[in-house]
Parts: sequence; C-alpha cells; structure tokens
Amino acid sequence: MDKIRLVGEAGFDGIELWLNDVWEYVARGGEVSDIEKAVSDQGLIVPSVIAMRQWGDMDGWEHQLVLDEARRRFALGARLGAPFIVATPPLEKPETEHLPARYAELLRIGREEGIRPTFEYISFFKSVHTLSKAWEIVQVTDDQDATLILDAFHNWNSGSTETELRSIPVERISHYHIDDADPNKPAGTQTDPDRVMPGDGQIDLKAEIKALKEMGYDGTVSLELFNESWWQLDPKETLRIGLQRMHQLFEN
Repeated sequence: MDKIRLVGEAGFDGIELWLNDVWEYVARGGEVSDIEKAVSDQGLIVPSVIAMRQWGDMDGWEHQLVLDEARRRFALGARLGAPFIVATPPLEKPETEHLPARYAELLRIGREEGIRPTFEYISFFKSVHTLSKAWEIVQVTDDQDATLILDAFHNWNSGSTETELRSIPVERISHYHIDDADPNKPAGTQTDPDRVMPGDGQIDLKAEIKALKEMGYDGTVSLELFNESWWQLDPKETLRIGLQRMHQLFEN
C-alpha cells in the first residue's frame, strides 16, 4: 500500500504491480479490493503485472499445477485492471523448442481470464536470452495475442541490435522497461543487481527510445531497477529522480 501511495504522490501515471506483493498483503489480512481502491485513489493505471514463471520448466502433473497457478494469477491481474501479465522463460533449462506451445497455452487461459500474457526474455537466463530468439518464439506461437515486453537492460546486455528491434511490428510490443547498465562491466556479464538509474550507465537509451518512437511505439514505460543502493535511499527521493530521468529521456 505504501508503494502505491508513494508512486502516486511522486507523480507517476501508473504502477507495475508485483503479484507476490499482492498475495503477501492478502495473506496478512488485507483485501484485493483495498489495493484496487488505493490504485484508483492515486489515479494510477496498472500497465502490466509481474509475473508468471515456471510455465516452461515443468512437465506432467507439475506442469498442470503451473497452469492452475497461471489461471489464479491471470484472474488477479485482470481484476487489478492490467491488460498484460509478464511471462518469464526458464532460468536453468536451455531447451526452447517447447516454449511456443507452452506460450500458446498461456494465451488461451489469458483470453478466458481477460488478460494477455506477454513474453519476456532475460539476458542472463539459459533459455531465451536474446531479443531475436524471443521474437522468433512469438512468431512461431502464431497467435494474434502474442506479444513481447521489451527491456533496455536486456536488449543491451544480450547484444541485441537496433535492426532486430526495428524488425518487430510495434503492435506486438506490450510494454517497455527502462533502466541502465553498470558503467564498469561489459555486456553479457551483468545481472539484475547491476542495473543503474537511467543516465548513470553505458546504454545509449536515447538511441533506443528514438528507434521506438520512429517505429510508432506510444505505449507504456516503467522504471525497473534491482539496485540495492537505490533501495536504501528514501523511496521518495528514488522516485523523484527516476521520474525526472524518464522525463528527460522521453521529452527530448
């Protein structure tokens, strides 16, 4: 509830909710309706929720349990007003041949629950770790609701190119995570804690944003940092600086 309030007071237009935060709030005696009201009171949208995992990891009865969890998470995300839920590929399992069929399963459940799972690739995972591979899976899935969620850090850290980015139809891009990369470590060696505030790292964010604008992207963008130095500051200050940096990037 504090996160929602602080994000709203800082002047953001939306908040990308983490469903585990919601479950924890409910487990401690809260109601989902409380969260709906808090989001509404702050005038926020929920562009997507995070996340649906392990749908590409399990087989047999364990996979069925994952699908049951998907339905539960999708229903919650839809109730919170999110058009998308992030679907993350396997961390350790390198095989990818099964992922289009598995993603198609999620899309079918999403249509039943009123939300669209959007495919995310992670640059330091063993499965889908490049933009081109992620786009290939979305295409092979061959579903009109299949989309990609983009992330500046993963694009850079995986060595994905602007040409690859521009090859993706803009209507297939669901959302965009903005972040920067540690200025002292090369691409391909960084993980989540290495993300830094936009403008403090080595990613040419202006070039990527320029490409997205030229492609016609006018969707949502969220600041996504996993950096403890920013977490340790007063959240009001972190939010103030983050929003300021985003305005500087997108309004120039």
